[in-house]
Amino acid sequence: MLKRASVLVVGDAMLDRYVYGQVERVSPEAPVAVLAVEREVAMPGGAGNVVRNLTALGAAVAFVSVVGDDQAGSDLTGLIGGQPNVEPWLLVQGGRATTTKTRFIAAGQQLLRADHEMPGPIHPRLAERLVRIAADAVAATTVMVLSDYNKGVLSGDTAQRLITAARSAGRRVVVDPKGIDYARYAGADLITPNRAELKLATGMPVDTEAALVAAAERLRADHGFGAVLVTRSEDGMTLVGPEGVRHFPAEAAEVHDVSGAGDTVVAVVAAGLAAGLSAPVSARLANIGAGIVVGKVGTAVARESDLLEALTPERGALRKVVSRAQAQEQVERWRRRGWRIGFTNGCFDLLHPGHVHLLEQARSWCDRLVVGLNADSSVKRLKGDSRPIQGEAARAAVLASLASVDLVTVFEEDTPLELLRLLRPEILVKGSDYTVDKVVGADLVTDWGGQVRLAALLPGQSTTATVARIRG
Repeated sequence: MLKRASVLVVGDAMLDRYVYGQVERVSPEAPVAVLAVEREVAMPGGAGNVVRNLTALGAAVAFVSVVGDDQAGSDLTGLIGGQPNVEPWLLVQGGRATTTKTRFIAAGQQLLRADHEMPGPIHPRLAERLVRIAADAVAATTVMVLSDYNKGVLSGDTAQRLITAARSAGRRVVVDPKGIDYARYAGADLITPNRAELKLATGMPVDTEAALVAAAERLRADHGFGAVLVTRSEDGMTLVGPEGVRHFPAEAAEVHDVSGAGDTVVAVVAAGLAAGLSAPVSARLANIGAGIVVGKVGTAVARESDLLEALTPERGALRKVVSRAQAQEQVERWRRRGWRIGFTNGCFDLLHPGHVHLLEQARSWCDRLVVGLNADSSVKRLKGDSRPIQGEAARAAVLASLASVDLVTVFEEDTPLELLRLLRPEILVKGSDYTVDKVVGADLVTDWGGQVRLAALLPGQSTTATVARIRG
């Protein structure tokens, strides 16, 4: 149902940069670590991360925000434009710096965060234009989200004017607030303060569930909010609204990074309301989504498949079969633990002892083994119209059932080059019927310091030979 949702997001867009590397020495200039940079990743943050989370759920999104006339603004515009199902309205203010947060990371630890920003109010004429665009866009969506990071987009009376426009159009409003003046959000259908923000906004204690509920009720009464969803970190969430009080215990099995968890909550609850789900059901899904993203590294998102897996844990070995984006996130978590990532790829049409032997060797050379599996379309192009004999879902399920395989992801291309660039394994494995110079991606892996290993083959074991025997 979340794929039917259409949501308008208005708020402070940011650019999140992650600089990954290794620290092996201290600078001779000062007692600080020297980070040998290996790679850099950029992604939308702030309200842009709410958009990322909504598109990860399959929702359609209109996004209205402001960026500066700088390279970061250009990069952020390109990243937002590259998201599926997004209609972006990123207005440019001359002389303004796009808010950018750069995090430096080594061995899974954040060493430093550097912020570049101009958090003052946007130009009044630009604010007028932003309100006009949002007022027009809200008619084509079901829910408006205001994502306030106190960087200037929603300053002054802008938030209240947007809420008035949404109410006039008969649309619901979800607010992720900032600051202590919640009168700016008066009339919103749902607001999502965290525990500390609730205490600041009301001046009331929140150290017990009863006290927290009382503070949330005060907030509702003072500003006419439909409901208050309080995020409580390791204690989960509490929803206070016309349907009563609901407590949701934390869902995270393991916390790696809390970055962006609030954005996930807002996105999932907004998508749920836009899809026609009740506030309690939407809040429950949002709580599950938050538990998913804090178990990932960096500013992550909760996808439909993540939610389904959390709701249906009995899937067993099929949990190993993941999308390309999920594979990247899982590999990053493993790498954060210092584990070496191995990779091999193939069609694996009819699994035979030769395959099993190769996979066991590959697993012995690494800490976690990822198998890139050619999609049906790819196999057909490579092997002819009579192949594959088994569909990609069946082939992936069989591979996932092997103890030597830790993750399976399907790729549509003829070669795994793009997948290799994404996952950056330390070890690339192929059969000894190849030479290293013939292994696709060998140059990439060796360039970033990895190894190419050739696994010994079992004589007479190949899919082609097996198919020939079956066909007589």
